[in-house]
Amino acid sequence: MKLVTFEYENKRKIGKLENDEVHEILNYDSMLDLIDENDLSNLKLSEEFYNLDEIKLLSPIPNPRRNIICLGKNYIDHAIELKGKISADVFIPERPIYFSKFVDEAIGTNCDVLSYYDELGTLDYEVELAIIIGKKGKNIMAEDAENYIFGYAVANDYSMRELQKDHYQWVKGKSLDTHTAIGPSIITADEIPYPLVLDIKSYVNDELRQSSSTENLIFDMGYIISDFSKNTTLLPGDIIFTGTPAGVGMGFAPPKYLNPGDRVRCEIEKIGELANYIK
Repeated sequence: MKLVTFEYENKRKIGKLENDEVHEILNYDSMLDLIDENDLSNLKLSEEFYNLDEIKLLSPIPNPRRNIICLGKNYIDHAIELKGKISADVFIPERPIYFSKFVDEAIGTNCDVLSYYDELGTLDYEVELAIIIGKKGKNIMAEDAENYIFGYAVANDYSMRELQKDHYQWVKGKSLDTHTAIGPSIITADEIPYPLVLDIKSYVNDELRQSSSTENLIFDMGYIISDFSKNTTLLPGDIIFTGTPAGVGMGFAPPKYLNPGDRVRCEIEKIGELANYIK
């Protein structure tokens, strides 16, 4: 099942997406309310539907309750391409590198990303698989992690590299407004066999930049959920960005950072496409 948050006539709604048609979900006010209940058998859908061209898709979770949990350097090829460029003391991580993104409003597909080009000039892209947690858990066993996943989405962890390098922690360079993109929908966990083995790609102006598979994660989803939940409670609606493969702008010589007018498109097999325009 694909679930979306959308806007119609200046009203925010949630719905079920199928064959380019969206039926409004009537018995929940928001995606977080739906995830809290975590009962997909109980959805009450409108009989009428919206066509995709008459609504605006938003991030499935526009206002996350807590910071996004992020994994750094979680693909070997990405760790190699960033050697000495971000953290010279870490090459191939032996333990997960966690950081977070502050998010006021996550943006969705076809939304604009602010480049802050007059002030800063190193805006970068990172296609990532996002995991949405479906129920409260602590000290979760890796073999049980699947049972705590509500669904998945495509994410772009936009990053201002000069700020990321200027500060010892990455959070400032990762947390500028409009720099968290998630979409186009949440696909529920029952739709994709676990563990996920999916192609993951990004394009800038139709130029293929990143191409890999989620099976190349250094620390897989079960490990991440188990490790992070040790003595730390995960809550329904928590979002985990699992890391990005090689091909980010910083990895090129010279770097290929984003400029106003660029279009960035992220794709994950079976989940969907997330596109943004750089302003």
